[in-house]
Amino acid sequence: MTTGVPQGLGAAPGRSSSPSTTRRLAAAGALLAVAAAVVLAVIGLLSDPLRLVATVVLIGIAVAVGWAALVHRGVIRVVAIVVAVLCIVGVVLLFGFGDPLRTVSVFVLVGLALAATRVAMGHDLAPVPADLHRVGPARHGVLLINPRSGDGKAERCGLERHATTCGVRPVVLAPGEDVQELAERAIADGADVIGMAGGDGSQALVADVARRHDVPFVVVPAGTRNHFALDLGLDRDDVPGALAAFGPAVERRVDVAEIGDRLFVNNASLGVYASIVQSAGYREAKVATAARLAPDLLGARRRRVGLRFRGADGKQAAPVDVMLVSNGAYRMEGLTGAGTRPRLDSGELGVVTVAVESAFDATRMLAAGAAGLLHRFHGYRQWSTPELVVDSDEPELEVGVDGEALRLPVPLRFRALPGALRVRLPTTATAAPAALGPAGPAEAVAGLVRVLGGRSPRR
Repeated sequence: MTTGVPQGLGAAPGRSSSPSTTRRLAAAGALLAVAAAVVLAVIGLLSDPLRLVATVVLIGIAVAVGWAALVHRGVIRVVAIVVAVLCIVGVVLLFGFGDPLRTVSVFVLVGLALAATRVAMGHDLAPVPADLHRVGPARHGVLLINPRSGDGKAERCGLERHATTCGVRPVVLAPGEDVQELAERAIADGADVIGMAGGDGSQALVADVARRHDVPFVVVPAGTRNHFALDLGLDRDDVPGALAAFGPAVERRVDVAEIGDRLFVNNASLGVYASIVQSAGYREAKVATAARLAPDLLGARRRRVGLRFRGADGKQAAPVDVMLVSNGAYRMEGLTGAGTRPRLDSGELGVVTVAVESAFDATRMLAAGAAGLLHRFHGYRQWSTPELVVDSDEPELEVGVDGEALRLPVPLRFRALPGALRVRLPTTATAAPAALGPAGPAEAVAGLVRVLGGRSPRR
């Protein structure tokens, strides 16, 4: 075994705290592009303030009636949808009757600023795992393959053939087979590295076996979303490429979490989302199912699931509509950053709750998210904790665990398991998307200024 961190993981040997001339020029270009975009936008607004007011009003109405369409049925829903569409058309027309060259210029400048920011900051914002080290190829690697995950993604990319070519023994799950039993059998037969090709639910089951035996685990993103693979820095579009982790690779320890005695690698959801996931037809028609159930789950006559838990201040929390307990905290400051975790080694659970009472609340939440200030929405709470207990008057609660619909007895006991899982990654893996970029506009500008001054974008 040799120590050292590969270039792809953002901690290249010899990475200097002093940015190169190219990166400093990129920082200057990004700041100039942002300034130019702001100036053009301000000029446009001052030259035609009525268009700005009309646009804001139409967007506000569209959000409000959109909420009404979500939480009502029948005539009210139809009328609300028609009004929302008309408002959106109105916004498009207002932009069209303005100065199209100025509008296009603003969008181009913003795009250039984003591209230059990526160059200027590089991977400097990504945390470097302290225990990341190089490892040699697996002697007896085994890959479990769920052929039904991701609508047959493993079969479409010829994963079984690729595994055999790489010297890895593939084990394809037959209908009804227990993936954990197969994993236990593979390790008992001498597997020194075990992998799972499937969705996040399957990944969690095999990861649990690997954790208990302290055997390195390989994630192959052959499911539908593969959030765990995303936050490990894997390319989800290159399924066979993940097999490189069975060869000369890097290894690190990451956290996992438990709800009762069930391990999860991403999150467990309660409340509105969990109820939707439990519903018949969700897998086949997610949007239609959510629209059908929304009036009962979010409407004025809704009956909230009674979740009892203590918030960040240690006091009993107020009722909420959505609760998300995750293996590590998600970046949720802005709507565009939601869904990824900057790190998987914090040793804590991430907890997010949202309470939305009205269309006005929905408007405020969307506006706060668009500005990167979701934490300022009054119905939003986020904190971290090593443990959490959720109780209820109900004997069981609907829970979505890594996308799997479950009903579990209360109280629900969540616990973080710091560094419990050994994960092998290809040397081409990067950091999580949330770790590579700034958390919001303020951090981006401050980071660019530091790079321009010859310093690291990190504070």
